[in-house]
Amino acid sequence: MKIASIVGNRPQFIKSAPTSIALREHGLDEVVIHTGQHYDHELSQVFFEELGLPEPRYRLDLRTADPQVMQPPIEACLREERPDWVLVYGDTNSTLAGALAATALDLPLAHVEAGLRSGDLSMPEERNRIETDKLAAVLLCPDERSRETLAAEGVSGHAEVVGDVMADACFRLTPIALQRAQTLDALGLKPDRYLLLTLHREANTRQPRLGRIVEGVNRLEEPVLFPVHPRTRAALDLEGLELGTRVLTLPPVGYLELTALAAQARVILTDSGGLQKEAYWHGVPCVTLRPSTEWVDTVETGANTLVDDDPERLAEAVATARMPGERPQLYGDGHAAEKIAQTLVRLRRA
Repeated sequence: MKIASIVGNRPQFIKSAPTSIALREHGLDEVVIHTGQHYDHELSQVFFEELGLPEPRYRLDLRTADPQVMQPPIEACLREERPDWVLVYGDTNSTLAGALAATALDLPLAHVEAGLRSGDLSMPEERNRIETDKLAAVLLCPDERSRETLAAEGVSGHAEVVGDVMADACFRLTPIALQRAQTLDALGLKPDRYLLLTLHREANTRQPRLGRIVEGVNRLEEPVLFPVHPRTRAALDLEGLELGTRVLTLPPVGYLELTALAAQARVILTDSGGLQKEAYWHGVPCVTLRPSTEWVDTVETGANTLVDDDPERLAEAVATARMPGERPQLYGDGHAAEKIAQTLVRLRRA
């Protein structure tokens, strides 16, 4: 059985790592199609090197986030391979382009992270999730909430709760990351004595949001480690925004180094969906620089606070951030990839 996995950006490389291992363990032939949506070395190739991913059979190197541009080259790859399943991850434009390509060729589509909703249709990610779920034959949900959402929407595909493949990666790789980490020692920082900031979503790199977030970050009284995404760096330079003296900027770091920084931070500030979950699994409180989140349970448990771009709320949330005394297990048990492989084998034979 042949699986075509479509990836294009940083979160998808992380999600595909444990999935690729599980597919191989089940004797499945995986063909990886890399759209090139992220093409910076630190946001792309380094993940294949760090996580031991198989080299993509197809490197499209498209250097675009436009699904309409990505779809025809993806279709050409799928037409040549004729896989039994097309596997897409998450909510990026590469996800949608892969889903549209599979549908155009009448190939069965499976969607990892199906059923997630933030309720914010101004986010392109939300629209991508909804459209991809409508097209998928198999909906691989991270939790029961997601499956219930799909049922309420009347989505026609077969939904199964498998957990979150990012939990698989987090649980397996955090011990390795902590052994290899070098940044804290190089900067003379101690665990639990700094904050970690990541900021990359397009909406947050435009004014006035970017300026308001910078204002809030500059109010913080603890060291802030900030690996700066290329898009964010360009926006800061363009707008002439200056970060405070407590903010220590870094170039983009690989997944293992970022995992070590996240696991040892006192608080994580982020607009990343993935880091909201990883913060929870690490036991680190999270402050999310967005008005909404698809990972609603992290907010409901008190582990994650939404502050949007409000400088005062940002500073207050960081100052008071604490993990709840009891944390339910969220988004699976670390065996989602195995369940995905089993589901694809079972349903293709059915």
